[in-house]
Amino acid sequence: MSNQRKILHDDKNGLDYVLVGDYYLPVLSLPEETRPIGYRGMLRKEYLKKHKLGMYSYLLLTGKLDSYLADLNEQERYELIEAQMRSVEGVTEALKARNPMGWVRQCNNIRNRVQEIVLSELVYV
Repeated sequence: MSNQRKILHDDKNGLDYVLVGDYYLPVLSLPEETRPIGYRGMLRKEYLKKHKLGMYSYLLLTGKLDSYLADLNEQERYELIEAQMRSVEGVTEALKARNPMGWVRQCNNIRNRVQEIVLSELVYV
């Protein structure tokens, strides 16, 4: 047993194998994702688990899940839609100075609508 090597490399498939007991098992590792997944990424992950199990399993088994969720989190769709809605509806600094409570009410209304749009377009599809 002492003359057996603990790690073998297979040139055919490029994998390393480690001796565990009497068997050689492949040494597998997933790519590390350093970007944050964020709120929308976590929502998307839960949605995939519950409603799109095939896609979730594929992304998980191929090691692409975390980068997929981080990409989703980095989309600037939320900020773009919010800025457009504020512009169209006249929610400006002048309104903020003139009517602070009205400005807050309109900003909250826009924020809630944008949240619904983004969730329906990016998370729950």
